[in-house]
Amino acid sequence: MAYKLIVTERQDEWKDLPDDVELISPSDYFSTDIYQKSRKYKVVNLCKSYQYQSVGYYVSLLAEARGHKVMPQITTLQDFRFPALVREDAEDFDDIIQQSLKKQTGDKLDLIICLGQVYQPQFARISTLLFNLFQVPILKACFTKKDKWMLTQLKPLNLSELPEDQKGLLRTALDEYLQGKNKLNKQYSRKKYDLAILINPEEETPPSNKKAIQNFVKAGEKVGFNVDLITKNDFAKLIQYDALFIRETTNVNHHTFKFAKKAASEGLVVMDDPESILRCTNKVYLSELLRAHSIPTPAYYIIKKDKMSQINASAFEYPIILKQPDGSFSKGVKKAKNEAELIKVLKDFFQTSELVIGQEFIPTDFDWRVGVLNKKPLYVCRYYMAADHWQIVNWKGSDTPDEGDADTIAVEDAPKALIDLAVKATSLIGNGLYGVDIKQRGKKFYIIEINDNPNLDEGVEDAVLKHQLYQTIMQEFMNRLV
Repeated sequence: MAYKLIVTERQDEWKDLPDDVELISPSDYFSTDIYQKSRKYKVVNLCKSYQYQSVGYYVSLLAEARGHKVMPQITTLQDFRFPALVREDAEDFDDIIQQSLKKQTGDKLDLIICLGQVYQPQFARISTLLFNLFQVPILKACFTKKDKWMLTQLKPLNLSELPEDQKGLLRTALDEYLQGKNKLNKQYSRKKYDLAILINPEEETPPSNKKAIQNFVKAGEKVGFNVDLITKNDFAKLIQYDALFIRETTNVNHHTFKFAKKAASEGLVVMDDPESILRCTNKVYLSELLRAHSIPTPAYYIIKKDKMSQINASAFEYPIILKQPDGSFSKGVKKAKNEAELIKVLKDFFQTSELVIGQEFIPTDFDWRVGVLNKKPLYVCRYYMAADHWQIVNWKGSDTPDEGDADTIAVEDAPKALIDLAVKATSLIGNGLYGVDIKQRGKKFYIIEINDNPNLDEGVEDAVLKHQLYQTIMQEFMNRLV
């Protein structure tokens, strides 16, 4: 369990704090033995100054040295020493700024943002954005309008600079920030650890359906977690948690990777961890890794954009499978039946990538999927091809994808060679949660890819283990914490 600290010189301003929140002075934080020896603290630094070598600066500096989760971090405070860079970061979200301020009258606007919250609901989106970018308890954002709205100043404020009419907002925001969605009341008993499950309610094909997510919440609570569902807008809240479970499709150039990196840097137990995301989502890396360790795969080729004019298209055996390096859920995967189709697909893929994977086509009625958790098999599924299609998901012809059927069998009933191959392959990636796609030709098995963010849907992957599937995964999180 991580204990929560508010460090401030102005302790008289904070009354009736929740039972699991401790209010201390900077001097106590610097010198008290328990704060020096234990790493299990979450620190909100509300000192009167964050200037270089000030008391507030050293609170954050020592917190990081002690392994505590602190806000603000030293790197965030350093960012504010370079205002031009702060404004450049904000320019990446110019569309959100323009949309949020389009109805604002006048040519100037100053916003006080307390832990991502503002009094004016019409500015909630932009305040959340800025807090996620620059995690400081109190921010002042100044906007001016000429041809369009521009962020002209963003700076942290201390308590003495906070206007009196904003102190109620800070207290409310701080209570919500520290307690998350589980507000304390007399009937509610906090558990020892806090786990966040990252989801995207709008994702078309999420890795877990709604019922599965509910099962994860129940299983997490059963093994001893307070469980919150969070979205990409809750990046700044990661400091509240002890563990993060990503149930949104991952990619490196995506907020899921940012969440994973932040969680890992803060000492959270996280699945998918950033290393697994890096290794699994890029098929070029994965293909080379498997070949280097003599893991059987279909024959494959790395095709470079700058060598396209030198490609001997007649040398390939058709049909051939072509893959974008970072595709997922059967997206970014095409089949070329002949030389003309090969060139056409390559030209399309080379618009966004310098490399493309060519892979031998092995026609089968289904793909094996072996779920592996911490180097142990968890479940085994057979995913059947979509009707009249060569993939398990057919994205053509409608707004919703056409998926083939699936069935699940007990691990002990699956071929031993299949299980051994899946465990061996995932051990090269790490000790997280993986789904291994495998083709079978005769008695031989071939790794197609390893997924860091495998499907876990109620009614499919849980068909054999039922609720034990969810509890096993949640227990793994707990085992890594205790």
